[in-house]
Amino acid sequence: MDKIAVLIPCYNEETTIGKVIRDFKRELPEAVIYVYNNNSTDRTYEEAVKEGAIVCNEYQQGKGNVIRRMFREIEAECYLMVDGDDTYPAEYAREMADKVFERKADMVVGDRLSSTYYQENKRPFHNFGNTLVKKLVNLLFKNDIRDIMTGYRAFSYQFVKSYPVLSKGFEIETEMSIHAIDKNMMVENVVIAYRDRPSGSESKLNTYADGYKVVRTILRLYKDFRPMAFFGMICALLSLTSFAFFLPVLIEYLKTGWVMKFPTLIVCGFVMIAALMSLFTGVILNSLRHKDRQIFEYLLHEIRFRRKH
Repeated sequence: MDKIAVLIPCYNEETTIGKVIRDFKRELPEAVIYVYNNNSTDRTYEEAVKEGAIVCNEYQQGKGNVIRRMFREIEAECYLMVDGDDTYPAEYAREMADKVFERKADMVVGDRLSSTYYQENKRPFHNFGNTLVKKLVNLLFKNDIRDIMTGYRAFSYQFVKSYPVLSKGFEIETEMSIHAIDKNMMVENVVIAYRDRPSGSESKLNTYADGYKVVRTILRLYKDFRPMAFFGMICALLSLTSFAFFLPVLIEYLKTGWVMKFPTLIVCGFVMIAALMSLFTGVILNSLRHKDRQIFEYLLHEIRFRRKH
């Protein structure tokens, strides 16, 4: 088992991958550096091999698919994940790893948003997207993770081996953050400097398509991890709608003793039934989620036992 494994998922990063490997070798000389090449069409693979990294290929396209493969195959006491585009300085790697070893953190987040990100990043919609995702996750999940979508993170063995990777693309960072919040993992933030991509290096992130996937992932995970709140809101919305349309019918009946809008009354009844169904759906799923939390805690004990033996 490696002491520290540096994980670098890569797609067409021949311009920067060599420097990234050299920088992390300098800052973490004891670390083993893994580069997973994700169908690059340039010389990313050759450049990484030349710098002495362990280079593997992942043929399923998408960052989430690459991370899934890395987490399955690599055994280490501490994992440090970083992009291959040279936007995250290696100087913070030691501090992040130390938080895993000394403070027993399960995930350490490299926080760009509290430092130079908004000055360095020249893509305004990316800035807006990061802010939106941060505020949305903070609102829905009540957390203290300051940068939800950063690609610079450190993980414990326990986190990596208990984390089910479901996302295929760039929404993987959001999924990691919400998983850590929901499972009550210990999360630390390290404020890092951020630098924009150097000349000749292009972002693979599609602002609109990937932004939509991230927001969709947040809502899906909110439904899965907070079912009572999710279906409770639907119940409240349907109940208010039903009551708003039923109230005029009731007032008319109290005045005249007649119900003149039977179709409205019938629809209100069906909407209220849907509200009650939503409420009970939330109650049932919340009970199942509680059972899932118990199973997850048992899984953590198994992972600790396996690591010791």
